[in-house]
Amino acid sequence: MFATRSDSPTVPARDSSSESWVKLRRLLGNWQGMTGLVLVILFFASALFAPVFATHDPNALDIPARLSGPSLAHFAGTDQLGRDTYSRVLYGGRVALQVAAIGISVSLAFGLLLGMLAGYGPRWLDNALLLFFDVIRSFPTIVMALAAVALLGPSLNLILAIVIVTTIPGYARLVRTSTMALKNTEFILAERALGAGFGRILWRHITPNVIGPMFILAAMDVPVVVTVEAGLSFLGLGVLPPTASWGSILNEGYLLIRETPWPIIAGGIPLVLTTLGFTFLGEALRDIFDPRLGKGR
Repeated sequence: MFATRSDSPTVPARDSSSESWVKLRRLLGNWQGMTGLVLVILFFASALFAPVFATHDPNALDIPARLSGPSLAHFAGTDQLGRDTYSRVLYGGRVALQVAAIGISVSLAFGLLLGMLAGYGPRWLDNALLLFFDVIRSFPTIVMALAAVALLGPSLNLILAIVIVTTIPGYARLVRTSTMALKNTEFILAERALGAGFGRILWRHITPNVIGPMFILAAMDVPVVVTVEAGLSFLGLGVLPPTASWGSILNEGYLLIRETPWPIIAGGIPLVLTTLGFTFLGEALRDIFDPRLGKGR
């Protein structure tokens, strides 16, 4: 005798709120994740509330106090024009946050859309999009940035455009792979049999299953984007003076390294801490949410 459907054990429904709480507790209990979360919060807070935390106007000149060391008046000393380095570092964080937030958000949106179209659409569309992704990825980011700046001139908007164009293929390939693994599963085939349209399947069923890994990858990409902006500004190809940027602070400090080390120290510490924070947080989120690692269940 075969067991009827009523004889099978009932599987209790999952409580999504309790699962989220468990994952949050695991994140807070992970020293790496907790350290990364604290550093990330500090990055956002210092950038968003820079006008509150800053002690001086970042562009105000104080020639008599030029190249001074740390003091109660200037926590991180001053640069060659007497500008307060601590305040300039805080406002430089706003530039880094703007590039990371806008660049990563737009890249996520376009990468999600193009990846799902490549993975779920017809074969010719998949091949065309893969060719586009490969062409973009074949150019090193810095080389593409240098060529674009040489043609159009340095600007923050150009940096944003470069960040968006060069990061879209990574997200799109991740989504494409996940979509191809999902499109022939039973629940997708059942939805198609019930008459669900192309858009409904992508929005209601594919997106919730691929968005999690994208956020983890985005957390790992933030320090890369911030470093690209700082590197271009260090070379004088990023934001234009007198706008403060971590890269421009490092550039000015490098030119004055024999006279004072404080601009280099003040400009380098936030880059290191931001990189560590997002890297630690991304690693912790991967351990918690990636079922293959067995730590997030």
